[in-house]
Amino acid sequence: MNREEQVCSIALTLCEGIGHIGAKRLVESVGSATEVFARRKELPTLIPDVRPAVIEALDDKEAFRRAEEELQFAEAHGIECLTLKDEAYPSRLRECEDAPIVLFFQGHTDFNRLHVVAMVGTRHATDYGCEFCAEFIHDLAACCPDALVVSGLAYGIDIHSHREAQRNNLSTVAVLAHGLDRIYPYVHRHTAQEIQANGGLLTEFLTHTNPDRQNFVQRNRIVAGISDAIIVVESAAKGGSLITAGLAADYNRDCFAVPGRRNDTFSMGCNQLIRDNKAQILLNAEDFVKAMNWGTPKPRVSHVQRTLFLDFTLEEERIIQILTKRGDLHINALVVESGIPINRMSALLFELEMKGVIRANVGGSYHLLG
Repeated sequence: MNREEQVCSIALTLCEGIGHIGAKRLVESVGSATEVFARRKELPTLIPDVRPAVIEALDDKEAFRRAEEELQFAEAHGIECLTLKDEAYPSRLRECEDAPIVLFFQGHTDFNRLHVVAMVGTRHATDYGCEFCAEFIHDLAACCPDALVVSGLAYGIDIHSHREAQRNNLSTVAVLAHGLDRIYPYVHRHTAQEIQANGGLLTEFLTHTNPDRQNFVQRNRIVAGISDAIIVVESAAKGGSLITAGLAADYNRDCFAVPGRRNDTFSMGCNQLIRDNKAQILLNAEDFVKAMNWGTPKPRVSHVQRTLFLDFTLEEERIIQILTKRGDLHINALVVESGIPINRMSALLFELEMKGVIRANVGGSYHLLG
C-alpha cells in the first residue's frame, strides 16, 4: 500500500465542500489523490469546470495533520486503510458514483469474492424475522459456502444476520456509521470482535465520529454498494432498510423482500416493496440462489464459432473466457472476475449480445451461447 496515497486520500475527504462525488471525480480525473494535491494549481486546465472553491479547499494544512493522525491510529490498531487504488478495495463499490475514496477495515476477508449479499431490516425484529435469518443463512451456506454476508451491526435483523453467518461459518462484514475507535451499540462489541477472524468491520468514518443519525443513512450506501443483492427481511412502512433498498435500485443491485401478513407492522415495508415491484418476493435460500444464478454449473466447452467474429476485442475475449470457464454469471461477478468497470462491462455485454455470442438471463446473469 502507498502510504502517501493513503494520507492524501484521507486529507481529501477532510477538505471542506468537496464531498464524496467531488473527491472521487478528482481522483479519477487526475489519477490519484496524491496527484490531486501535487497538481492543485493545474486542475483548472485538467478539469475545465472545476470550481475555484475546490482549489482553495485543497490548500488545507490541517487536513494533512488530521490525516496523518488518523493513519497512525490505523497502523497502531491493525486497521487497513483502503484507497481507490488498492486491489483490496471493494470493486463493486468502486463503480458507484458516490463511493468513498478511502475505507477503513479491521478484520480478514475478501470483498471481491463472487457472492456478496446484504441482509437488512428493522431493529425490532420479530421471531418471524429471526427465524428467516437462521433458515436462510443455514441453507445459503450449504450451497454457497464462499458467500459474504453484509449488514450493519445494529439491533434486530442486522445482528441476527451476523451471528447466523458466524454460526454457519460464512464470512460476515459489519458496515459502521462511526470510526473504528468505538463500537455502537456497545452491547454488540463481542460479536464485533468475533467476526474479525472471518469477516470484519468496515467504515468510511474517521475516529472521534459520533454515530449520528445522518451517518447511518450514509453508511447504507456502502452496504448496498459492496453487495450483489440486498435482502430486506423485516421493515416498517418507513425505515433505513427501505433507504438501502432504494440505493440498491440506484446501483443496479438486485433487491429481495421477505413477505409478511398485511397487518404486521414490521412486514409493511417489505410488502410495499413487493407490491411496487421494487423487490422480488423471497421465500427461501433456494429461490434466492436460483434468481441470482449462484449455482455451480459444470465447466462447459464453448462452441461459439469465433472465426465468424474476427473483430473480438481483448476485453470481449476475456468475458468469453470467463463464461466458458465459470458458466452463467451475474454482471457484478463478471466485473469482479475481469476487472472491467461496470459501465464498460454493460457496453461490452451489449455488443456480445448483438453478435449472438451471449444471452441475458432474467436476474442480470449472462449465458454463453454454443
